[in-house]
Amino acid sequence: MNIHPQSRTTPQIRAEINDSDLSQRNLADKYNISRSTVCKWKKRKEMIDLSHRPHNLQTQLTQSQEAVVVELRRSLLLPLDDLVVITREFIHKGATRSGIHRTLVRNNVSNLNELKKLLNNGEGEKKKNFKDYAPGFVHIDIKYLPKMQDEDSRTYLLVAIDRATRWVYLDIYPDKSANSAQKFLADVIENAPFKINKILTDNGKEFTDRFIPNGEREPTGKHMFDKLCNRSNIEHRLIKPAHPQTNGMVERFNGRISGILKTTKFASSKELKQAMKGYMQVYNYNMPQRNIGHLTPMQMMQKWHEKEPSLFKSLDYDLTGPDS
Repeated sequence: MNIHPQSRTTPQIRAEINDSDLSQRNLADKYNISRSTVCKWKKRKEMIDLSHRPHNLQTQLTQSQEAVVVELRRSLLLPLDDLVVITREFIHKGATRSGIHRTLVRNNVSNLNELKKLLNNGEGEKKKNFKDYAPGFVHIDIKYLPKMQDEDSRTYLLVAIDRATRWVYLDIYPDKSANSAQKFLADVIENAPFKINKILTDNGKEFTDRFIPNGEREPTGKHMFDKLCNRSNIEHRLIKPAHPQTNGMVERFNGRISGILKTTKFASSKELKQAMKGYMQVYNYNMPQRNIGHLTPMQMMQKWHEKEPSLFKSLDYDLTGPDS
């Protein structure tokens, strides 16, 4: 039975008040309570305390916005800090951390470990530890993007993420050709603050011709992406066929992008590209990552730079947030 711990009345007394023919003043004197309390239990049909939560909650998010936040939590298993950043950037700029946490509690998605257990058949989070690497081992993948109203065909998002620091670089291309993949790699090499020594990709034709099913032909060694790796003294590794989980780090990042695409409507290809670039900056500078000790990628980069500066070309980690 729901009884408030500070209550001055028991269910039995409440029932007596409810059934009594005495006046409110006499009942208040008899039980040493206020007349308002007597009046309350005279009107009640059940002798239990009701919730003290307001009937109309003063929330900053609308009902539909709350539904989006809850779905992001449930489908992407985002930690609260990540969810706060994404909510402020793409859903409601004025959302507070405490308000978002209350939203998660109300919708029974506040316990992230329990959500992970549900997805893993009750076994909890399945951890797959990478061998420790210094900055310079970069995973690259490609993702389809929805066609915008001002486009004739869909475009492709290429994403690179550093294994040690979780630093991310991304850009949008009109196709998934070897030429686009090579241009993207050149941009990654130019923009990465560290020296890249290893690249991991899948076996797609945009990345290599070393994987040819059924022995249709021998690799040429002249693939544009492989040749750029060779010229840049970068080892190009491929994941095992039918093992996309090997490149799971960038796959998980692409999952975050999918969440944004599902919950945000973009009016043009320019707006989409600005959103992707904005998210990249928020991710690198403002979003703490659990797998690197709850630091942002740039904070982790700073730690590595202080420890092994020879790994870096340059490092600007003073930027505190996205451009306004």
